[in-house]
Amino acid sequence: MGDFNLTVILDAIRRAPGGLSRVELAQIVGLSPQTISNISRRLLDQNLIVEAGKEGTGPGKPRTMLRLNPGGMYAVGVHLDPAVLTFVVLDLVGAVVKHSRIKTPSRTDPGSIIDTIAAEIKQLVEDSGVDRSKVAGLGVASPGPIDLVEGAVVDPPLLPGWERVPLRDALAEATGLSTILDKDVTSAAVAETWAGGPSGAGSFVFMYMGTGIGCGLVLNDEVIRGTSGNAGEIGHIIVDPDGPLCDCGQRGCVKSSAIPQVLVAQAEAAGVLDGSRADRSAPAVQESFAELCALAYGGNEAALEIIRKSAVLVGRAISAVTNALDVDRVVFGGPFWTCLAPAYLELIPGLVGENSATCKIHGIEVVGTGVGEDVGAIGAACLVLEHTLAPRSQRLLLEG
Repeated sequence: MGDFNLTVILDAIRRAPGGLSRVELAQIVGLSPQTISNISRRLLDQNLIVEAGKEGTGPGKPRTMLRLNPGGMYAVGVHLDPAVLTFVVLDLVGAVVKHSRIKTPSRTDPGSIIDTIAAEIKQLVEDSGVDRSKVAGLGVASPGPIDLVEGAVVDPPLLPGWERVPLRDALAEATGLSTILDKDVTSAAVAETWAGGPSGAGSFVFMYMGTGIGCGLVLNDEVIRGTSGNAGEIGHIIVDPDGPLCDCGQRGCVKSSAIPQVLVAQAEAAGVLDGSRADRSAPAVQESFAELCALAYGGNEAALEIIRKSAVLVGRAISAVTNALDVDRVVFGGPFWTCLAPAYLELIPGLVGENSATCKIHGIEVVGTGVGEDVGAIGAACLVLEHTLAPRSQRLLLEG
């Protein structure tokens, strides 16, 4: 019970950017002033919070404010994307201390990529100057599907050869860090709740625009993972009944109609991009997609039409999800989001509003992430902070 109360108090302080006094904490969490005082002392002794000056007006003495200590704890995050590997060291308030990004090795065999990730993590921590003893662990954001229990990546569609790879344990052994694995879309949603500001509050769908497209789900401030940890797989929502054949046997799924690889192929077929390139790897697709977006916003009407059509298709998928879940907003992010943002933010809010089943009750906000381009890696690091510090009902279970 003591550990649970500690995390409740820590979480309340975290959610108040200006900090909270002990009196305010007692009012918010419903614990006695003495309990608040005792737990605050423990948190101060552990350097997880600091006393940050006094505030107050009117009668009575000013109250001492308690805030998170950014340097009290750190976490490392890595985002495994078929095109790019992104790494961050995060402090306790969710700020990036150090960052790096490298292309995913063209050899997609797990051993090569795991070795690359481990070496980059070691270098990143050294370059950050962070005391390794203060690093609480490593979080890994991976394409799905995943096996949460085994910590394994299970045959993701764009990583050939990754058939039930025990990524969590392999990286724990290679780095010496306690490691957590979760889906990239779920990690992005965790990042938004931890470090996204107003866009990460309440109920929302996080639309993850990467090499593939998926969504993270947050309802009433709780990240929803599903029975096996694979919630948010929207690749087989049909958005164009007359569209291309998907590998699932249906036509016009999100996966076969709107992911960057498909848009690049459409641009090549239309002569917008050079279709003679032999390299079809995920990093090559990322480069071609950036070129497509540059053409679209540089005045090439054919290129712009490809992007705008994809916005309409993705908007249909979003409407299906938002109507099923009744959320406050849609948050976009991921490594390909920057390229898509202008067209998507122009078209999708109206499409979602028109198709909303609750439009006469409340609106649905459509925004870009408050975390930034590295939301997958930041989310991976936030997994560690969430696991270590967020209130969880399991902390109430008694051993014996």
